[in-house]
Amino acid sequence: MLEYKAARYGRRLVTIGRFEPTSQTCSTCGVKDGPKPLSVREWTCSACGSVHDRDHNAAINVKTAAGLAVSACGAPVRPGAIPAQREETGSHGFPTQARAA
Repeated sequence: MLEYKAARYGRRLVTIGRFEPTSQTCSTCGVKDGPKPLSVREWTCSACGSVHDRDHNAAINVKTAAGLAVSACGAPVRPGAIPAQREETGSHGFPTQARAA
């Protein structure tokens, strides 16, 4: 269903494994802290001391995993700046020659 919707609206769907430990991995330092019962909604990383809300931490890890999947395809994550062409420089859209001094 999601694949169909993504294709319909020109989006790319990135999936991660169903059993990926997103709520057990610290989104700050990446240390896997181990399984926790569902009743544990907030936890502190034993490695870096960050305090995490279980669901928020999992969402950050899913977002990070999706970003890694995109960059693994070879697409630059942050492409460099493209310099303006000479005729595009200036302010307010006026060519530099048309401005009077």
